[in-house]
Amino acid sequence: MGSSATLAPTQSTSQTRPTSRTLVNERRPAKVQVTTRDPTMARSGRNADPLSAGSDNLKSRSRNVESRPTRGDSRAAEQQPPPPPPPPPAATWEPAATLLPHTSAPLASRVSIPPVASSAPQAIQPRPLAELSLNAQEAAIIEDLLFVFMGFEGQYIRFAKGYNPHEERDRLSGPQWRILSGLDPSLLDLTQSMLRMASHYTALEMFVDVQSREEFGAVNHALCASIRRYLQEYLVMVVQLETQFLNDKNFTLQQLNVHILPSSHLMAQMYGLALELLKRNALLDDDSDESSDSSDDDFDHIIEQLRDGGDLVPGNMTGKKICKGGVVLGLITKRLESLSGDPSARVLLTTLLRDASRPYMAMLNEWLHHGSINDPHAEFLIKEQKSIRRDRLEQDYTDEYWERRYTIRDHDVPPQLEAVKDKVLLAGKYLNVVRECGGVDVSRKMQDVPNSFDDNRFLENVSSAYAHANGSLMQLLLTTHELPARLRSLKHYFFLDPSDYFNYFLELGTSELRKPVKVVNTGKLQSLLDLVLRQPGSIVCLDKFKEDVKVEMNEITLLKSLQRVVNITGIEQGEALQLTSNQPLEGDKNATGFTSLQLDYTVPFPVSLVISRKTIWRYQALFRYLLSLRYLETQLSVTWYTHASGTAWTHRSSNRMLEIWKRRVWTLRARMLVFVQQLLYFCTAEVIEPNWQKLMNTLREIENNCAGVTTQDGTSTPRASSSSKKPHTVDGLMQEHVDFLDTCLKECMLTNSKLLRIHSKLMQTCSIFATYTNWLSRELEKSDPDLTGNTKPPNMTDDQWRQFLVIRGQRQQQQSKDGDTTMENDKSPETRMNELFEVIRKWESNFSRHLQILLDALNHYAATETVVLLSLCARLSTANQGTEYAGLRSEEEGGHGGGS
Repeated sequence: MGSSATLAPTQSTSQTRPTSRTLVNERRPAKVQVTTRDPTMARSGRNADPLSAGSDNLKSRSRNVESRPTRGDSRAAEQQPPPPPPPPPAATWEPAATLLPHTSAPLASRVSIPPVASSAPQAIQPRPLAELSLNAQEAAIIEDLLFVFMGFEGQYIRFAKGYNPHEERDRLSGPQWRILSGLDPSLLDLTQSMLRMASHYTALEMFVDVQSREEFGAVNHALCASIRRYLQEYLVMVVQLETQFLNDKNFTLQQLNVHILPSSHLMAQMYGLALELLKRNALLDDDSDESSDSSDDDFDHIIEQLRDGGDLVPGNMTGKKICKGGVVLGLITKRLESLSGDPSARVLLTTLLRDASRPYMAMLNEWLHHGSINDPHAEFLIKEQKSIRRDRLEQDYTDEYWERRYTIRDHDVPPQLEAVKDKVLLAGKYLNVVRECGGVDVSRKMQDVPNSFDDNRFLENVSSAYAHANGSLMQLLLTTHELPARLRSLKHYFFLDPSDYFNYFLELGTSELRKPVKVVNTGKLQSLLDLVLRQPGSIVCLDKFKEDVKVEMNEITLLKSLQRVVNITGIEQGEALQLTSNQPLEGDKNATGFTSLQLDYTVPFPVSLVISRKTIWRYQALFRYLLSLRYLETQLSVTWYTHASGTAWTHRSSNRMLEIWKRRVWTLRARMLVFVQQLLYFCTAEVIEPNWQKLMNTLREIENNCAGVTTQDGTSTPRASSSSKKPHTVDGLMQEHVDFLDTCLKECMLTNSKLLRIHSKLMQTCSIFATYTNWLSRELEKSDPDLTGNTKPPNMTDDQWRQFLVIRGQRQQQQSKDGDTTMENDKSPETRMNELFEVIRKWESNFSRHLQILLDALNHYAATETVVLLSLCARLSTANQGTEYAGLRSEEEGGHGGGS
């Protein structure tokens, strides 16, 4: 055999090119032989791994490169005898393909990875490139590149040292290639530039296998399917290039490079996207801390999976935040925006986004039009807490069902839905409620809905679904479940409007309500209330919801429960009321039925979403406050009756000082009665009623808006309102209801801890005064010289005297039976008179001081918070006129008085 180096100068370029072609033609029998010997075939009709052929084939190919440098030597070569067969290798090397076990990716390759070329015996290694001519090098490199483009090593192009094809992370990063030494520099640079595409293909092929696993979600699966189609087209291109290489004798490395440039650009773009996704999934590097932003949500998902009997994410993804769903769509959208100036990249990324968004749009349409979530991989922007069920609404003081059953995954919202994510959430929530009430036909197929983000009707679909769901639920609440009638029923019972039936109930239940709270018979009170509610002639007799009213006892005083709520800070909205049930306060040992009485109201679903346990608590707080004022007014009225009818009080005593004392008692009683009545009038007529009318006006406006046009598909188009600046929604209605109650609580001074303390002291003073009326009557009788003897006073009639004697005898008999001592009778009249004046002075001072502190506080809060308190301040100031505490007090005195 002659050397190619000595023959090259004597031949022209035109004679050199056929040598390459002849070389390829001579190789064809060798390829057939390899295909027959090794059944593990390659793609595109060529051997998948040239190293899998036997040593005879490789050596014959090397001899072909040497023996056919020119076309002119072919006849001489034919006359030469055939070369002797090569000696057999020292060791047998027979690589075989095996099937890998199944993974959760159904389309992942299960063919084992071929052994690397460096592990092949030395006997079958190819001839060095330095011993080949330039054209032979080009032909060998082109053939190797066609294998390398498909991810396999060639004879002269092999994996770089340090790359392990059995390591998942190495394959995801893409292999680095090395070219055996001896390649001509004119071919080396061009070959190295084309190897980048081969690395991208290998990485993308592994990316598709990994991201197609079950735990990566439907969006990743759809993206991988789209990338797989591009890879299939890429392999078709490789087949076409091989065919051209075999059939075109003028096919060069430069032509190969020109043909692969478009595909190389697309592969680079897909590789860049895949690399970013792999980094987000922590499959390539661990230097990113982005997953920690939403670790709480991931932990919640793990807990949900365990509750549902599921398993943790397999492999190295356990505990990691998987990049899926809306995050994947967001990454594609971001790259599309940044590469919008590149036409080919824009077309590629638009196609990938369209294909990847299809399963996401399917979930979105199911949520928007059926109110259900089919999200087994937790990739949808709406998160469902299946542990929160509807049957827990009766004990739910935090609105968990409505506020936390469906929430938004803020970190997983695609950019296309960022502006309408609240609409998406509400539309599905509304429709979910209607569906649970049987108002949505889930079997009805969705027609003419967009199935990808690039559809022009995408936003219109969200808006129309939101309007339909809102109208459907609003119609269900206002018409089918009669929400306005429910609210009027609540007003009757909790705001005592009208109060005639409740006064009758208190009269019937007085004997039971005077008992300590622990011995009160709630069943008896419930029977009395049912009897009163069915009394003919009463407005509440016509209420169809009167069966839902229940009587219960709350041992916790209103002051303690309110202070517990208003003192809580730093808690999410809606959680303040939760602690009143989760951490019960210690009950009042002196509580009676009157101070512990409260009503409860049973509300069916879905009205319970608007009239929730949280709002019922507010109703109960207002009811207990109004009841305490009513009860105190009743006590002071009984005191007034005692003062007006009792003999000791109506008799004009001969002791002038005693008459002065009685007038001071009457004045104090009148001031207390004015205070209570003015406060009760303010709370009912100036706070609750105006705010109630505003709520009813809003309801009437919503009812008018809901009377829209119903289309053929059952959707209702709300009528535009000229008076409202924004359309009414169910969440808006719920917020209006809560705002109404919060405003009433605030303007009734039940949300300010300082006003609560002052108000409590005033109420306690009035209650003690009314409770000790009988004691004052006895002390007055003992202090009046006209009534201590057995002689009838001159200004008293005989009937009055006889009645007084009977009452006095009964009282003395009761005292002797109780074992009372007579030490009190040994006191002198002057001592008794001084004690009576001291008692009334303390009561006057205590009431006047705290009333003036309250007036000062009302003036302050009227100027800083709500001006409504000014009218109450003006009304209550009349109860303190003429006292030493009238007028504004200094801050120091006010602070001292508040602490006493």
